[in-house]
Amino acid sequence: MSPVHAACALLFAAPLLVLSVPPIWTQPEQVHLSYGGMPGTMVVTWTTFNETESKVEYSLLGARLFEMSAIGHATLFVDSGTEKRKMFIHRVTLRGLKPAASYVYHCGSEEGWSDVFFFTALNDSTTSSPRFAFYGDLGNENPQSLARLQKETQLGMYDVILHIGDFAYDMHEDNARIGDEFMRQIESIAAYVPYMTCPGNHEATYNFSNYRNRFSMPGQTESLWYSWNLGSAHIIAISTEVYFYLDFGQDLLFKQYDWLEKDLEEANKPENRAVRPWIITMGHRPMYCSDDDQDDCTKFESYVRLGRNDTKPPAPGLEDLFYRYGVDVELWAHEHTYERLWPVYGDKVFNGSREQPYVNPKAPVHIITGSAGCREKTDKFNPNPKEWSAFRSRDYGYSRMQVVNGTHLYLEQVSDDQNGKVIDSIWVVKEKHGFSAWV
Repeated sequence: MSPVHAACALLFAAPLLVLSVPPIWTQPEQVHLSYGGMPGTMVVTWTTFNETESKVEYSLLGARLFEMSAIGHATLFVDSGTEKRKMFIHRVTLRGLKPAASYVYHCGSEEGWSDVFFFTALNDSTTSSPRFAFYGDLGNENPQSLARLQKETQLGMYDVILHIGDFAYDMHEDNARIGDEFMRQIESIAAYVPYMTCPGNHEATYNFSNYRNRFSMPGQTESLWYSWNLGSAHIIAISTEVYFYLDFGQDLLFKQYDWLEKDLEEANKPENRAVRPWIITMGHRPMYCSDDDQDDCTKFESYVRLGRNDTKPPAPGLEDLFYRYGVDVELWAHEHTYERLWPVYGDKVFNGSREQPYVNPKAPVHIITGSAGCREKTDKFNPNPKEWSAFRSRDYGYSRMQVVNGTHLYLEQVSDDQNGKVIDSIWVVKEKHGFSAWV
């Protein structure tokens, strides 16, 4: 055989040779952080496509590199799509971190290491003033706000990110490859600050399996609902989806409600409310909105707000519960808009005063922030909103919050369409917290 014929034969055989060797996917990817729920903790989560050791090497910034290490575990996640793709989700909890100290880390094993990242451990002091970015409805297609959030996070503007449901659009699509791509996209945010989440309706396929497996929130509820403390705030994440996907078991609805009532009761014990007076909730579907799309929040008989009467027993809604336990601020998404409400309860406005509506308000403050950017674009507003609608925008963007101290909380909305301009802001000032603040 001539050299030319031999070369041609080798060329034609090369694809077969490549196909016959299984890929070795031990390289960590999709790295993200979450708060472990206890002071001095941080959870590092990542994905590989072959089973490996789960290890994080880390050190204080400026110390000898990677002088500490921690071992965790990996769980096999088999996507329910037609290809039944397998991936290993690794989780390692770092403990004994110094409050507000900066660390560098990488994760993986001797078969492959991630890039080097850094983070600042959360300050567990009740006198700290944590800074948040929060939003919902961010997809891997048309992720309008992503670049600005990436830059601001790496500049150190935020201590925590709150993603209030609807990821990727949708994680399960293309046999979960869309989920993989989205998790790679947010790595440049989520590998640097805790990325705290709650589920939305776009996570529902296969009983929320992609969401349950990919994220690592505190508690034992597969990240569906949980609570944690930071600064002078007690923060509660819930699943509003338990009111809508009863086929997955309506027992989840009642389990969450019972847990939520116990959590609020504990947070309202005088010794707890004294040091963490702010109670902030985050859930995907709002109780109120003025969008023109017939969603649950456009209806007076909202499931989330008032509950469902078609279950046995009837399922209670959340508005009375939140009001009874003096929830201060409620963060929502789902509507692809931004909307700030006047303090509202029972479909009525309860401002602190005409001149200063958010100073000692007589009802919770609601913020809807679902316009971070996704393939479904932004929504349209009802041209005749109810009196509780204070400000609204269809710009792509996201929100910021700072819990300054026990009496002052700051909120603002950033327009990505207007190059990062702050288009709305308020101070919520409360001299008293809890149910007695409404009286």
